[in-house]
Amino acid sequence: MKKIAFAATILCASTVAALAQTTPAPPADGDIFAVVIPDTKNPTAPVEGANSLTEAQAKDRIAEAGYTEVKNLKLDDNGIWMACGMKDGKAVSALDYRGNIVAR
Repeated sequence: MKKIAFAATILCASTVAALAQTTPAPPADGDIFAVVIPDTKNPTAPVEGANSLTEAQAKDRIAEAGYTEVKNLKLDDNGIWMACGMKDGKAVSALDYRGNIVAR
């Protein structure tokens, strides 16, 4: 019985520790994490890197972000999809392998 009570105590303690973790804030120097943090913008975007998105997937990602009239997609030598499209009066110009969309 003591073993079961001890195991239950350890399980509860580890659960509390796991729930106490928070999502880290992006660093101010522009360095980025290996994972995308929701609702954050990378100040160094677009990020160069191997891009596995197809043209159709890139177009869909840009459209899902609210851009219209997405056209002229081209994957450049740095792994960044270049495109034309509009949202809130701004033209979309790039989508990187991490999902960062840059409007200019």
